[in-house]
Amino acid sequence: MNPEQPLGSVIHGSLTDGLEVRLHPDVSVEEMRVGKFLVIRGTRSLFFCLMTDVSLGTASDRILANPPQPEDDFMQAVLAGGSTYGTIALSPMLMLTPQEAPSGWSPQTLLKTETSRNNGLASYQANTDSQMELLPVKTIPSHFSQVYEASERDFRAVFGWEDDPHRRNFAIGKPLDMDVPVCIDLDRFVERSNGVFGKSGTGKSFLTRLLLCGIIRKQAAVNLIFDMHSEYGWEAPSEGKQYSTVKGLRQLFPGEVTIYTLDPDSTRRRGIRDAQELFLGYDQIEVEDISLVARELNLSEASIENAYILQGEFGSSWIKDLLEMTNEDIQMFCDEKRGNKSSIMALQRKLMRLERLKYIKPRCPKNYVAQILASLDAGKHIVIEFGSHSDMLSYMLAANIITRRIHRAYVEKSEQFLQTKNPLDRPRQLVITIEEAHRFLDPATVRQTIFGTIAREMRKYFVTLFVVDQRPSGIDNEVMSQIGTRITALLNDDKDIEAIFTGVSGGQNLRSVLAKLDSKQQALILGHAVPMPVVVRTRPYDQTFYREISPTAAWEDLDPETLLQQAEAAKADLGF
Repeated sequence: MNPEQPLGSVIHGSLTDGLEVRLHPDVSVEEMRVGKFLVIRGTRSLFFCLMTDVSLGTASDRILANPPQPEDDFMQAVLAGGSTYGTIALSPMLMLTPQEAPSGWSPQTLLKTETSRNNGLASYQANTDSQMELLPVKTIPSHFSQVYEASERDFRAVFGWEDDPHRRNFAIGKPLDMDVPVCIDLDRFVERSNGVFGKSGTGKSFLTRLLLCGIIRKQAAVNLIFDMHSEYGWEAPSEGKQYSTVKGLRQLFPGEVTIYTLDPDSTRRRGIRDAQELFLGYDQIEVEDISLVARELNLSEASIENAYILQGEFGSSWIKDLLEMTNEDIQMFCDEKRGNKSSIMALQRKLMRLERLKYIKPRCPKNYVAQILASLDAGKHIVIEFGSHSDMLSYMLAANIITRRIHRAYVEKSEQFLQTKNPLDRPRQLVITIEEAHRFLDPATVRQTIFGTIAREMRKYFVTLFVVDQRPSGIDNEVMSQIGTRITALLNDDKDIEAIFTGVSGGQNLRSVLAKLDSKQQALILGHAVPMPVVVRTRPYDQTFYREISPTAAWEDLDPETLLQQAEAAKADLGF
């Protein structure tokens, strides 16, 4: 389709329910796709819209009562465009309006002006005598305003371009029917908690790796990644008929990413030789950490209450002392401290499961959490692999213990920065990535976990969450409303789809868009890091991406002879 040829005319609609557009006779309804990005040229403003529905209409019900025969091509052609026609539903998202329109100005005269390829929104500003800016939609175009295919210039005006020197933009994908990058603003992305959602098999891990690579490449924040299935650190299997692997963050950014492992044997079996071991001691486990995994340990509320009594008496060594207590010791303790013997004995019996976790030690030779914190302060990105400890008890316990200590340190650093106002005291922005997020953020436990606190505090202490989940309906509504940017692959469950639009204005109009995504390499992006919702074909995570994102990957793909030739050419250029 020609971007300069109108597709249809606005015939009906409202600001709340969206606009109805009748397609022109020469435009086939089969060319329209839900999620398409279109532009309406009004009398005074340009309206950037998302297509949310496609439908068929007729001028008279008599046509439906007596439709033409399937082989009667002539009659079908006569009716097409006049008596039968296609309509599309548009949801206006942004509008571009001059603050003071010059005499004779209109969107039509603006768009006829030649503009350069890479100047984005500045191209609109440079070709008018008044300042213009993208604003939320507060009105609608008039009747019979023309609808056009979005051009590359329109996409750049709204989403910017990756090489913008003034913003940390990252190309996450391309529109469904165009070859132009759609960028997200990484500075806005990391300043709030975010989420990648989608049912199993839709590519959530690939999307997450793309975004983490962008954050590292653009230096927007430091990352702490709890890698439950060992997919982000070194390499991960790729789906397909033939077995293959894709590179992890450590391969792409060897000098910037450090891998810690809770299961050194598993890590060595996978060929990772420079991962650092990570152990946690009983003295680092608090009752709040145990409370988070009460369901996995089958602990009652009475056991948790008695755990607080034990912690108050023995301090940080409460678990070690409890596991060493005999029945007589427990009885004496209950007599003195008014504890409940049966609850304490049940707590002792169930905490013995911790002895089977390889990364839990009675005493640790050094403070590994402090070591991780020092690496984060130095700008290193940390991936914590769980290896064979991929059960929910191991994952939730370790993630909660480590995050609580790091968040506590960040609160202290933030308070110091607020006092001194010294830029050198400002903590580095930290993004914590967790999988199976609904286990940490469900309504029953969200107020007891550090992850719920981080999600609600947003950027107050320079720590945000990056949640990856296939069940967004299991996440507390208050937390979901605080998720700044949502990148959502295909979801089938109505409750999950409804949860995605919690706290989103006009979310009902986007439900059909989300429900019609392909099962692979398509996602709906909406929220804080993009000016308006958009459907994209996500960027392929392949050799081309490696070369674009990582300086080292370009050399790894060359054969030894080519490397030797390049080295000889470099010597000649330097005069050797």
